[in-house]
Amino acid sequence: MISINIEKKLKTYHGQQVLKIAGHFAMGSITKIYGPSGAGKTTFLKVIAGFVQPEKGNIMVDGLPWLDTTSKISLPAQKRMAGFVFQDYALFPNMTVLEHLEYATKDDSWIKRLLAIGKLETLTTHKPEYLSGGQQQRLAILRALATKPKLLLMDEPFSAIDPKMKTELIRELQLLFKELGTTVFIVSHNLPEVEGLSNGELMIPLVS
Repeated sequence: MISINIEKKLKTYHGQQVLKIAGHFAMGSITKIYGPSGAGKTTFLKVIAGFVQPEKGNIMVDGLPWLDTTSKISLPAQKRMAGFVFQDYALFPNMTVLEHLEYATKDDSWIKRLLAIGKLETLTTHKPEYLSGGQQQRLAILRALATKPKLLLMDEPFSAIDPKMKTELIRELQLLFKELGTTVFIVSHNLPEVEGLSNGELMIPLVS
């Protein structure tokens, strides 16, 4: 079980806002996250990952405290080991497709399987600048999966992928998440595209 109860101040074009989230999420669940622009959806993912610190709250993952502001506990991001698919991909410009995956894992058979899932087998020597937006996005997803994370945070992960490829990829990811027992949080502005992938939802309201 993942228990989250956090408050984080936000500075947005709406003015001062407060991100308030409280909920319990089963291990292995896939939760879609939606809400208005500026509500703090991306910030929420970054708080879970340990990239952003909230002013108040706690996060408990499978009995382990990741965050407790009262007790001044904050597990660093590298110890939380959450996979993260960034909205802007955050790829390394000087690394090839293969090097991105090898940086995360030394398991050659797993790398080959990921490349097949992302349909990038023929592009292993390409650097990001020579990939399309959809190819870069698929690489970002594969890199996040390379460590076989127990928790995966995805920020608009399918926005640049064409519909046919997206359908095939989501089908493959469904099987993979189930196999790995991965708990997933997906931020999406397009709820229908993740309808079949998720089994829960969290709406983040805009709170002033």
